[in-house]
Amino acid sequence: MTTFRADRGDVAHIGSSVVIKGELSGSEDLYLDGEVEGSIDLQNNNLVIGPNGKVRANVFAKDVTIHGKVDGTVTGSTRVELKKSAVLNGDINTHRIVIEDGAFFKGAIDIRKPESNSAASGAAAGASVAAPVMASEQGS
Repeated sequence: MTTFRADRGDVAHIGSSVVIKGELSGSEDLYLDGEVEGSIDLQNNNLVIGPNGKVRANVFAKDVTIHGKVDGTVTGSTRVELKKSAVLNGDINTHRIVIEDGAFFKGAIDIRKPESNSAASGAAAGASVAAPVMASEQGS
């Protein structure tokens, strides 16, 4: 779970009455409970979309935690987490994914291996991940 430390002082908050149309970018963690239409780019920072958050944008951040509604592609360079109240219509690109029971997700997931692995070990790891998924689908 992505949490923010209150004593850091570098967490921005966007309240539920705020509507942003355009590009949202920054160099601090963000808690978003308002509406955004356009794009969100927080390359090296965390983004939490609160329960009142409504996002119609492509999202890029280090860690993305969604409690609200998102229409668009979500890229979390480290992790994406969909909480039970989340509604996501769009694709996910990340290294790690957490989807709580009750979350709604419609789209594709691209789980990427960390770039520190060699191409050979990345291909082998991808094959070992795909095998159990295919085996469980055959059993259904």
